Amino acid sequence: MQPQQDHPTPAPPAAPTATARPRGRTATAAVWLMVGLVIGGGGVGAAWALNGDGDGTTSESGTAAGDARAACEALDGFDETKYTEKGSAGEISVNRYTAAGAFSASAAAGDKRYEPLAQAIRRSQERHARVFDFDAAAKQDLDKARGICRDL
Repeated sequence: MQPQQDHPTPAPPAAPTATARPRGRTATAAVWLMVGLVIGGGGVGAAWALNGDGDGTTSESGTAAGDARAACEALDGFDETKYTEKGSAGEISVNRYTAAGAFSASAAAGDKRYEPLAQAIRRSQERHARVFDFDAAAKQDLDKARGICRDL
């Protein structure tokens, strides 16, 4: 009979590693959306802080009507063809689109008369978030919002 030899215990099988997937359009768009929201929120805050004519008179700021006008001003300066550009033109476009949505939602929360404006901008933003493009449906909602702005 031979003496028993110590055999090393086999190492447990390695846990499967997740394969790293390249970041796709969805991840990139989500990152830019978050960046736009953060920068847009800062821009909105700065605009509110600086929005005063300095004469001490009361203005529309802080009212539903003022928010609706601010949404329309942001939408007026928004150019969807520059939305995906790199650099400041793209950043401006993203922030104006985001600000238009935020101001219109605030206006609608303050006064139900502004709900159609908020809904049109929100539908456009939701459509863009789904297809990552300003297709006919997104542009139609933008045109509707711009029409509502012309009538304010």
